Amino acid sequence: MNILVLVVDDEPDVEALFRQQFRRDLRAQRFVMDFANSAPDALTRIAATIEQSLILILSDINMPGMTGLELLPKVKEIRPDVPVIMITAYGDPETRRKALEGGASGLLTKPIDFTVLREEVDSRVAQAV
Repeated sequence: MNILVLVVDDEPDVEALFRQQFRRDLRAQRFVMDFANSAPDALTRIAATIEQSLILILSDINMPGMTGLELLPKVKEIRPDVPVIMITAYGDPETRRKALEGGASGLLTKPIDFTVLREEVDSRVAQAV
């Protein structure tokens, strides 16, 4: 089974950071991590993952063009079964409300607490196997 976590963020250093934080899991092939640098890129990748076990999408909110909040309903239309956790530098109540009302499973603020994120990913991987 090909278990996939998709990370959507326009910041170029995010991929290196996530690969570093999850290097043991990736090396052990517990799951695969894919990266999209924009919301349209993410939608293309999500549509192409129908054959894979996409277990989690982590999406930045603040991106040029289409924001993560605008991406959220489109993701839910294509893959309503896949949880989406929004990531933002601004963890204000209004942003949290919009994300949760839009169907997000949760909201993480930057800098990301990778201990919390690892628990979330581990939980999703355990459910998938």
